[in-house]
Amino acid sequence: MAAFLALLAAAPVVQAANVSPGPDLVSETIQTRFDPVTRQTQVAGKVASDLCFHLSLPDEWRRSEEGLKAVVSHVELGVSLRSARELRDMPQPDLASRDAAFLQRDYEELLGRPAQSVSVSSNAGAMRWSATWVDVNLPTASHAMTVETLIVPLSNEWVLELSLSGAETQGAYNTLAQRLLTNLKVQGRGGCQA
Repeated sequence: MAAFLALLAAAPVVQAANVSPGPDLVSETIQTRFDPVTRQTQVAGKVASDLCFHLSLPDEWRRSEEGLKAVVSHVELGVSLRSARELRDMPQPDLASRDAAFLQRDYEELLGRPAQSVSVSSNAGAMRWSATWVDVNLPTASHAMTVETLIVPLSNEWVLELSLSGAETQGAYNTLAQRLLTNLKVQGRGGCQA
């Protein structure tokens, strides 16, 4: 358990998609395209035949085992999708809140203890869930580990989970998270290309 906690605590904010049981989209439905002129990476994901999303990231990003990884930094983006069916047993009133409760429960089961601190807030049409565990076995000076995920309702049937890790500062993390939410576009039917 101590080794697992040490692995998770390697960064101040851990990418939820690395250890979360949520389905990983990157290997099957995410496409990336770097534009050297604008110095942006365009990301497109297809959720269903009539539902997709698009977002842009600064600089060049490539697909990685965990999701997407920035070429010039250590920042990674986990991209996961969860269906309303998976969340049907959660009592919360809306899909994003049910997903936050689902993530909370899964991490607490995985780590074998409740979080010492939990935060849920709304931001630009998305929910920002984070939880912190404190353990003397964690190798950080604070002996704390925080996991955070941005939860974006795509429809009544799907939520998108975006999990950033590796940002050097909280300010850099917040700037990139805000950019993700601002640039995210959800499209149906005609907006989804084959």
